[in-house]
Amino acid sequence: MNPSTSTEQAAEQAPEHAAESGGNGSGISSHAWLGDALPDVVLTKAQSRVVEVIRRNPQLSSYADIAEIAQRADVNSSSVVRTAQHLGYRGWPDLQRELRSRYLVMISTEDTLTEHGETRSPLYEAITHDIENLRLTLDSNTPEEAEAAIAALAAAKSITVVGIGSFAGPASVMAHLGSTMGYPISLENRGGPHLASGTNNLGPGDVLVVINMWRSVKQIIIAAEAAKQAGATVIAISDLRRGRLATAADHLLVVASEGISFFQSVTAANSLVYGLLAGMEAAHPERSRATIRRTQQLWKDLDIYLD
Repeated sequence: MNPSTSTEQAAEQAPEHAAESGGNGSGISSHAWLGDALPDVVLTKAQSRVVEVIRRNPQLSSYADIAEIAQRADVNSSSVVRTAQHLGYRGWPDLQRELRSRYLVMISTEDTLTEHGETRSPLYEAITHDIENLRLTLDSNTPEEAEAAIAALAAAKSITVVGIGSFAGPASVMAHLGSTMGYPISLENRGGPHLASGTNNLGPGDVLVVINMWRSVKQIIIAAEAAKQAGATVIAISDLRRGRLATAADHLLVVASEGISFFQSVTAANSLVYGLLAGMEAAHPERSRATIRRTQQLWKDLDIYLD
């Protein structure tokens, strides 16, 4: 047996809470940037070293490969994976996606340009990066989680979809196509009094879909919490597995949202929405097809399209 492996396995057997870390070279507080990403659970010595590396090195933890994290923590890669799973994640990629989402919130929007570096081929790099976002999103959600969300949508008395700014894009797609297939679905892409009026009547039997990535919008979070308290079902599409929105959600679907410039990507969120819509159509095929036929006839009657 390799002596270093033997030493590490022995360390894995000794539980302890991770030590409190001090500052880090990034200028970001080791606690502030993590928020509630790492739960307060009992850790082995090896796991504590992995957590300490994460706490002290926001940028490294957000972008380094698993081998570098393992080297910094003086453990092997499998210990990093086990640490991520012990903390409630599917594995290191799932935990790192969460860490990177939080790190990008903590730095300025302008600093994200520095973080991403120069883009030599924007089209190629954007598409390549979104392919990775889609892979991470697929790995972050189980078929059972998606089916549970679809079942809630299919049984809803009414559906309200909320998304603001860039994230109004996938929200608009969901509301438009959901309405096209006959669902009682509406879009709220504004804040303030509009958001209050659009969600104040939600209760049992209603579903609120919240699409929010990058920085958590306070008004949306409060609206989601109020809807849940009133008895509505909350479905959250977010890049964070933990936080106030995740806590308020009855169904949480996690997406990767990092872009290649100063803005986030909604490609994975759109793809996830398309999957939900396909499931909603399959749940009520006769109603969906009848409504689609009426919609197509209205297109002709209203003379909308050239053809």
